[in-house]
Amino acid sequence: MPQVYDTCFLFGAGPFFGLPVPPQPGDLILAADGGYRHCQAAGLRPDLLLGDLDSLETPPQALPVQTFPAEKDDTDTMLAVKYALAQGCTTVHLYGCTGGRLDHTLANLQTLGYLAQAGAAGYLYDETYVFTALADGHLTLPAREAGIFSLFCLGEAAKGVTIRGGQYPLDRGTLSPFFPLGVSNHFLGNPVEIQVEHGCLLVGWEQATENLLPLRRESLLKTTD
Repeated sequence: MPQVYDTCFLFGAGPFFGLPVPPQPGDLILAADGGYRHCQAAGLRPDLLLGDLDSLETPPQALPVQTFPAEKDDTDTMLAVKYALAQGCTTVHLYGCTGGRLDHTLANLQTLGYLAQAGAAGYLYDETYVFTALADGHLTLPAREAGIFSLFCLGEAAKGVTIRGGQYPLDRGTLSPFFPLGVSNHFLGNPVEIQVEHGCLLVGWEQATENLLPLRRESLLKTTD
């Protein structure tokens, strides 16, 4: 019987800033092309290496590999995300997926939206920030005495956006993809509640010394008729 996973750790080929949230036994570990080097640096053996492998001179021999052509619609990160979803993963942590080429960073932020639309939670780790996407749902960030969090609209206008507990509250407002109204909000020592009734939000916050994960999140689609 094939193994079923809940959580995936995905390593891309961008800059790697360590493991604020490390894999646990039984988690799925995927290396997207050059992300294999980050697995090596972290002392991890990926369950699968996949991609067009244009960032690796010599693929490792004693490792399962899925090779794809360079000319394809999916990025190597997206290939890994689709594989993780096919294995049953509902949470995906993405490392090495920011920095370097800006177009790749933007593509990976869009990939968070893809995960949210698929009903999964994705967390993308930069050097100082964590990003996730929230689609038709509710997210609570644990209380912090200080720090910044920001909201951006992914796709069409996000409606019914509510922010409670931050310096700048919002009550069922609308965020446009063409104006950054939700940038640079502040923690005030309270949990921060974020809700979007219709649409998809990109939510980012400064990493703290304490572990902010797991976060409390729920889909509004599960609680409405």
